[in-house]
Parts: sequence; C-alpha cells; structure tokens
Amino acid sequence: MTATYEEKKQRLTESLRAPGDGGVRLGKDTSNLFRDRREARTKRLDVREFNNVLRVDREAGLVEVEGMTPYAKLVAECLRHGVMPAVVPQLKSITIGGAATGCGIESSSFKYGLVHETVRELEVLLADGTTVVCRPDNERRDLFYGFPNSYGTLGYALKLKALVAPVKKFVRLTHIRHTEPGAYFADLARWCGRDVNFVDGVVFGRGEMYLTIGEFTDHAPYASDYTYENIYYKSIRARAEDYLTTEDYIWRWDTDWFWCSKNLLAQNPLVRRLYGRKRLNSVTYTKIMRLNSRWGLTRALNRLLGIHAESVIQDVEIPLARAPEFLAFYHDVVRFLPLWICPTRAYDKNARFDLYRMDPERLYVNFGFWDAIRGRQKLPPGHYNRQVERKVIELGGMKSLYSDSYYTPEEFWRIYNRPAYEALKRKYDPRGRLRDLYAKCVLRE
Repeated sequence: MTATYEEKKQRLTESLRAPGDGGVRLGKDTSNLFRDRREARTKRLDVREFNNVLRVDREAGLVEVEGMTPYAKLVAECLRHGVMPAVVPQLKSITIGGAATGCGIESSSFKYGLVHETVRELEVLLADGTTVVCRPDNERRDLFYGFPNSYGTLGYALKLKALVAPVKKFVRLTHIRHTEPGAYFADLARWCGRDVNFVDGVVFGRGEMYLTIGEFTDHAPYASDYTYENIYYKSIRARAEDYLTTEDYIWRWDTDWFWCSKNLLAQNPLVRRLYGRKRLNSVTYTKIMRLNSRWGLTRALNRLLGIHAESVIQDVEIPLARAPEFLAFYHDVVRFLPLWICPTRAYDKNARFDLYRMDPERLYVNFGFWDAIRGRQKLPPGHYNRQVERKVIELGGMKSLYSDSYYTPEEFWRIYNRPAYEALKRKYDPRGRLRDLYAKCVLRE
C-alpha cells in the first residue's frame, strides 16, 4: 500500500530527529547541480518517495505536489487536466523542490517570472526535524521569501502549491532572425509586451540571432518531431515557422540537452540510433556526466593530450538595457556557441526575494551557456568563470549558483544579502546542521 504524504513526512522527521550532531544532506537519485561536492560524513535523508502530484485544481489554477517530483511527472499529470506548471524548467529530471530552492527559468518567464515566483505555499522540513508551512501571508513569510536561492541550506521543500496555466493542444512557433544585437534585444522587449505565450531565443554567431515566439493553438497543419532523428535547435535556423504538440514544446530542449548532447556524440546519426529514442534525454546525459566526473576520464584524456580545460556552465540574468554589453563581452571572452536567451521579469512587483534580489520594474535577459573552454595554456582556476562573475556584477545582474562559483566572501555576501541570510539561519537552523550558503555553493562543502 502506498504511504500517504503525512505518513512519509512522519517517518522522515523521526529520522532527522534521531540522535546525532553531524550535518545533514539529501539522499536522492538525481541532481541537476553542475558543481562537484567534497565528500563529507553527514546524515543522508532519503527523500526519494516524496515524488507525487497530490492534486491539480484547474479552476483555482494551482497544483499541490511533493518536492522531489520531477517535472516529467508533474507536467504529464498537469496536461491530463488541460494545464501546465506556469514555468517548466527545460530538463525532465529537475524537481520542483529543486527549482524552487534554486532558480528555474523558461520561455514563459517573461509572464510568470522564475519558478519560485509561481510558488504559493511551501511546507519546509527544517534541520531539527520540524516542518513549517510558509506563505506570503503567514508568520513564516520570512522563510517563504528567503527560501529561493538557499539551495537546501535553510531546509527542504517537502510539499508545494504552485501556479498552473491553461494550455491548448499545439504551440505555433515563429523564428525571427536578427543580425544586430541592439535591434535583437529591442525586438525581444517588444514581444514581451504582446499577448503571446512563450519567448526565448538562440545566438548562433555575432550576426546570427533568433527570437522564437510561441503561441498556443487548437489546430496545426502538422506537428514536428524532435525526439529522435531531428534536432530542435538546428531547426531554428532552417525554418521560419513550426508546430509542436504542447508536450513536445515543453520538452523541446531535453532531447539534446539544448545542444550539449554533441559532447556525448549523440548528434552523430549512427550514434544517435544506438542511443535510441528512449535514451535521448537529459536523464541519460546526466548519468554519463556523473560517471565521467567520478572516474575522471575526460581529465585523464586532457592530461594525456596536454590540454587544460575549464567548465563554464552558467546562467546569468542581465538587465535588458545592458544585454548588448554582456553579449559583446561573451563573444570576446567565452566564445563558444550556441547561446540561449530567455527573458524574465517579476510576476508580482511587490514581492521581494531576499537571496536573489532583482529589480521588479526591470525586464532581464537570461544568458545560458554550458561547455568547456580548452587550450594549451594553464590558467588559474576559474579564470573564465571569474571574468563572467565580474561582468555580471558590473552590469547589475545576478548569477545562479547551481554551478561553479569563485566569488570572494565579501563579493558573495554583498550580492546574496548576508544580513537577511544570517537572520534566517539563526531562526531556522540555529545549530548549523545544514551547510552555510557560501560554504556549499563556492567552497563545495
């Protein structure tokens, strides 16, 4: 018999309250963090069974869901009710709890903001084994607004209520090419002011930039399939218009991990067939990446070839007015392409999320870039990532912490609001059983 949410919660809290003063971390099967962590002796909480959609309320526009539910499962259940989560991060294996404590984004973010802005209620497991319900209008509002970007250092989301939005059967895509950055970002801003459902884009070169506009429709002359032989991002350059089922639109980036599957040879037609349709997805690629990190195969090969490599896997939000400057910097310093573009702005201009502070009056542009920079010259650790961090600071932007960070403590706490964080830490984890945000996200503890 399947355990209820309350039964599972009771078992978990009892486990956490068991004697022992050591640290705590989650025990789970998947992670979409792209920073290795140092091994440490800590209590591991098995939260894997908190992976169910509890209720979809189409009329209220809400879904109630357990925190470890992957978006693949959440989306499938929501679509059965004619809705989708208001913001669905790009990869099927991302969990809603992970997206709420980190920073999830997608092409609906120009309407709904980041994932945590769609959350209406959190039930959080604290380090001492107690659980608290957090809403914007109750006595735990400080944790509600401090939870995003805390990465499990204040507690773990066991259950959430989040916004859903109605869908239609298909999404009509329009790919608009631009050759000049100023005009490109101006057009992006114009589309964000129109009555459309999705806006994102891809930069393929200094003079080759595309916006993709998505609009729901009940009827389509055809529906393209990018889940096996055809590759979605390549289609953007090849056609001005396209149609996808809503489900395939939501997961259009997952089949090829945007374009990163090329590093695993999955875009070679023969190798692609060997993978097979069922294994062409982010879950497979993440497992391969974890094994490679554990075994050090790429590191060993690079040493053999005399190559030095630095992973530059980042998502940054830049104010729209400064986006052309960041793109110019990117072309000069980071260089690898394609580059993902996704606009976002505050869903509620009165909300203030303490650990990820963005101006609610501004439209931001997310730049997503994920690869390694290789060369013969040995450079200091984090050479390119540090340049990205400094440029983001200079331009008044924000950087997500799911990947490598190299900030000094002074820089880090100036950006991520040390006074607010320490107040939350004193109140919700006074014994320090959970890692400090800087220790976890920069020192990798």
